[in-house]
This record gives sequence, C-alpha cells and structure tokens, in this order.
Amino acid sequence: MAVVAGLVLSLLALIPQSPASAAPALLSQGRTVTSSSQENDGTPASAAVDGNNGTRWSSAFSDPQWIKVDLGAAASVSQIVLRWEAAYSTAYRIEFSSDDNNWSTAYSTTTGPGGTQTLDISGTARYVRLTGTARATGYGHSLWEFQVFGTTGGGDPQIPGGGDLGPNVLVFDPSTPNIQAKVDAIFKQQESAQFGTGRYALMFKPGTYNNINAQIGFYTSIAGLGLKPDDTTFNGDVTVDAGWFNGNATQNFWRSAENLALNPANGTNRWAVSQAAPFRRMHVKGGLNLAPNGYGWASGGYIADSKIDGQVGPYSQQQWYTRDSSIGGWGNGVWNMTFSGVEGAPAQSFPEPPYTTLNTTPVSREKPFLYLDGNTYKVFVPAKRTNARGVSWNGTPQGESVPLSQFYVVKPGATAQTINAAVRQGLHLLFTPGVYHVNEPIEINRANTVVLGLGLATIIPDNGVTAIKVGDVDGVKLAGLLVDAGTQNSSVLVQVGPEGAAADHSANPTSLQDVFVRVGGAGAGKATTGMVVNSDDTIIDHTWLWRADHGDGVGWETNRSDYGLRVNGDDVLATGLFVEHFNKYDVQWYGENGKTIFFQNEKAYDAPNQAAIQNGDIKGYAAYKVGDSVTTHEGWGMGSYCYFNVDPTIRQQHGFQAPVKPGVKFHDLLVVSLGGQGQYDHVINNTGSPTSGTSTIPSQVVSFP
Repeated sequence: MAVVAGLVLSLLALIPQSPASAAPALLSQGRTVTSSSQENDGTPASAAVDGNNGTRWSSAFSDPQWIKVDLGAAASVSQIVLRWEAAYSTAYRIEFSSDDNNWSTAYSTTTGPGGTQTLDISGTARYVRLTGTARATGYGHSLWEFQVFGTTGGGDPQIPGGGDLGPNVLVFDPSTPNIQAKVDAIFKQQESAQFGTGRYALMFKPGTYNNINAQIGFYTSIAGLGLKPDDTTFNGDVTVDAGWFNGNATQNFWRSAENLALNPANGTNRWAVSQAAPFRRMHVKGGLNLAPNGYGWASGGYIADSKIDGQVGPYSQQQWYTRDSSIGGWGNGVWNMTFSGVEGAPAQSFPEPPYTTLNTTPVSREKPFLYLDGNTYKVFVPAKRTNARGVSWNGTPQGESVPLSQFYVVKPGATAQTINAAVRQGLHLLFTPGVYHVNEPIEINRANTVVLGLGLATIIPDNGVTAIKVGDVDGVKLAGLLVDAGTQNSSVLVQVGPEGAAADHSANPTSLQDVFVRVGGAGAGKATTGMVVNSDDTIIDHTWLWRADHGDGVGWETNRSDYGLRVNGDDVLATGLFVEHFNKYDVQWYGENGKTIFFQNEKAYDAPNQAAIQNGDIKGYAAYKVGDSVTTHEGWGMGSYCYFNVDPTIRQQHGFQAPVKPGVKFHDLLVVSLGGQGQYDHVINNTGSPTSGTSTIPSQVVSFP
C-alpha cells in the first residue's frame, strides 16, 4: 500500500497545475509573402521566408518600403526575428492585421542596430508587416530572413508544403536508363485512351538527351525542368501523330509540350493536334509540321512563347493561333490563321490568304511552370507583359520564383476541404496528375495564389457544385487543369469573381491558361454554363470549353449545357478562345471593352431539328454574342462552323451577333458549313453571304460594321 501510495503521489506531481500550451513555432517560413518592391529578380520577397540565410529580399532604393507575410490563419504571435543584411532599416515598425486592411503597430523604432534582432512582441495577427521608413545605407531595405514565431489557435490543421510529386510524374535526367522504353510505355497506354483516367507528366532535368522520340498521347504532358527551354535539349523529337485514328488528327486533344529545345531527327518536328494541346515555351531548332502523316484532317491549335527556327507547316490545319513567338516562316493557310506578337509572322492578308496578324499582344502573362533551381523544385511565375512581341525568355526571364515548399502538393484522394484549408493557410496549389472529385468548390480568395496542374489534372464536381471559384482579388493564376462536369447539373463549372465583382485588377490581373472544361464524353455530365468571368481585367489565355459531340454520355439532353462562356467583367481579354457544341450560346459577352484574339467554334452537331434551337424569331443561337448594351468590344480572327448531322436542313441565322455601334468592331470573321450539313444565312447579324452547297467554302466578313 505504501508503495502504491508513493507511486500515485509521484504521478500526481507530474500533472501540470494549469493547462499545457503549445510551444511557439516558426509560422512564417514558406508562407505567402509580398512586398512594396524588390531590387531585382534575385531579391524577391519570398527569399526572406525561405529558411535560407544565403538568400534575401531587398527593396528599391527609397522610403518607405514594406514586406508582408500571410500566416494563413490567425495566430498568437510571441516573437519576431529579423536577420538584416548590411543594407538594414534604422527606422521601421512592425504591424499586425487580421484582414489585410486594418493595421495596428505592435513595435516601432528609429534606432535599429541591424544585424540579428530578436523582438519579443505579442499580439494576434494573420498578417504581419514590416514597414521601413529610414535606411542605414543608400541601398534598399534588405532582410536575409523575416521570421514570425507563435502558436495557432485551432481552426484548420496545419498542412505541410512541398513533398514528392507522386507516382504519375516521371522525372528523368540524361543518365536515366531506358528513357525511350519508359516514354514508349506511357504512350502505348495513352495513345488512344481518349476518355481514360490515366494522367502523366514526363519531366526532364536540364541537360542533353540523345536519340529521343517522345510520342505524346492523351492526358500526357512533357516538359523541361530548366528555367529556359535551351536548358533541356533533345537531339530528337516530341511527336504527336494520328495513327491511332487512321491519320485523322481532329481528336488529338488534351496533351501538352513545354519548356524544351528540340533538334528534330529529320529537321522537322511533327505536332499534329487539335484542341487543348498547347505548345508553349518551346525552341524547335528546325521546322514544325502541324499535320498528321499523310496530311489528314486536323483542327487545332495553339503555340505561345515559342521559337521555331525553321518554317511552320500547317498543311491541313483548318485554323491556328500563335502568340508572342518567333518563327522562321509560315507555310500556308486554310480558313483562319491568326498571329499576335509573332516575329516572322506573315503579313495581314485576310481573306486570301486567311492571315490575321497583330503586331503585338495587348496584355499577356505566360503560364507558370515547375523547374529545378539546383536540386530544389520551384515554380516560376512569369511577369505580365504589355504590347508583347517575341518570346519572354530572351535574356533574364522576368517574374518570380516560388519554392515548392510554399505549395500544397495535391495528390489523388485529397478532399476539397483539405485543399481549401491549404489555401487559407497561405499555400499555393500544385495538382499532380490524377482525377479529383470535389463535393464543395475549390475557393481561391487570396491574391496572387498559383493553382497549377500537371499532366491534365482533372477536377470533377459532385452534387452539382461549382468546381472552382476565384474571389475578386488580384493576380490569381489558374493553369493546366481540366474541369469535367459531374452527373448532377452544376450551374457553373469555373467562376472567376463573384457576381457583381467590380475591383480594378489592371495592374495585376487574374489569368487562366490551359484551363479546359468538358461536359460529357467521359460519361454523362451536365452544367448550365461552363465558365463565368465576373472579375475585371481577367486574361483568358487558351481555353477549350467543350460540350462533347462523341464519347460516352452524349445526347441533346444527356449532356445538356446551354452556355460555354459568359463574360460579365470589364476589360477582359481572351487570347486563343475555343468554345464548341453548347446547346444555346457558346459565348455571351456582357462586359465593356472586351477583346478576343482568335475564336474557334463549332455549333452543336446534335440539334434534333430547327425548333430545338429556335431563339425567339432568330434561327439558332449565335456562337458569339455581344450584349445589346455593350458599347466597346473588339475581336480578330474568328470562325464558326456548323455540322448538323442529325438534321442537315437546319439553318443558323448567323455565327456572330453584336450591337451596331462605333465601338463594337470585328475583323476577319468567317462561317463554314461542313459538307453542307446545315447552313448559315449570314456571318454576323444580317451581314455576310450565306453558305451553300456541300463544298465547305467559308463565307467571310473582313470588317464589321
């Protein structure tokens, strides 16, 4: 008994007399950080929270300057450590905020000593900002590290950033054995898997690879892991052909090539694709053939930020858009070849040959991409360009490098709840290749968040929810994602900005790049509208919104989707807009000062009869409608095609509909009846000759009004 009593007393002595509290933790490392300025590309704000005492943030050489870290959630701050570089702040203040709007000063000094300062500061904050008001030198304010310590008060569990890229990202270096065999095995699996669930990214570390022919099938992306295309060179090819479909390339969808240099084996690389198959940031040291072997049908496509030293041969390609690139020449044109900001592009000459050429692209920002900085994975986020011409990667690439540690690396099985918690915590999102079901919207409400998909990562909304919602905030980047409608109707699949959004984002717009929407094809799916853009200044750079005309779950009502794209925001720019087969309007544009450079459309094949598409007293719904109240809008290089194979007697009154006002302008429009399966009466409104017969000859309008 005495022994037992002694043990009890000993145990009681170990019990704390008050509730235990968590030890302070480093909360700032790897978090989202912004600043008022940076000295140069080598001193970004992110370097002050990367845990590396050899990298730093440095501001412009003026006062005041600030750096701000988002802790991801409200925290109890207990200590701040400042590791100053020689260019330190003599006067500064530390400020706290819970909403990034209202700030309180937690500490200030006018006699800062530099070096390493440990400040015991207490308070509750999600956002912590250091504002420097006086400098010790003529240089900027410069920190090796800005560290915030404290504890979080419950709420979302802490989600770690970084980690491995999962089993469907294959990473090669020049010494990897059997590269060709491994690439061939993926292609064999994916060559004809048009509606399969396999998703793959083939990533190549910087170096030179000899005797490679990487054939790229469905849901496969190939990319170099250098900062520039020439960092990763193939003495060989990256090939897309159409042998699986008897030489017809019109269904070569959902694949990509990025950030590689090619020395093609026979001098010309073949990239025979149609929609949703971007060719970005590539350097072809030779020619580029966009047609399948045998010159069968092809209906693409898109090139951006690429250098083709030789000639591009479209051959049988019906239409194509090339942006901010450099080419050695262009071979021919079929219906609609459009260029903006392309060095070496053919001169404006629509309708014969059918070239639409803009000297520059008004606003552009290249797609973010994964790369290796030494042995560290980072995502490079290119800077916005204005009136761009030529590639972005001559000289030092302009933009920001974000360490993978600041990303939640999303893998199949992740829930929307965890994904949203990661965003609230301050992490960006990197979706590894796979198919993701979400039962609530993925919500991106933090400015400058990067959401990047690898290997055509696919998001399917369950229970009729919207798959992705972006807040009315600056600088969100959505890229490399396929959103596939679920079996229960969603009102919208992708929404950028809430209804009524009105904030000015002209300095730092949200961008959507290679964001694709599909309704049906992989199974029955429904959505009233594919994509809605409410935020002003949004850049839509290459999208394919597709109501399926073949595959599983296809029928006039089976995969019902009335509208493809609706734009309500002002000053929205679309570069490379592909929208097809929706039951009513494919595009509705109600925002002011909208611009579209290149539009490709097919009306829904499966309309059962004329009555099914009757639009009041108008025969059919326009492929592209500008709202009656709009006063300024402009479009270049735009085509709509019909193929009413269920009822070839259907007539479509026009492909385009717009108010007749001085500020509403269109350049180089066409409509085509494919083989006489249905006809157009006009091109735009009541302007333009009707199509007729079975000869598939376009009716064109060079300028409207």
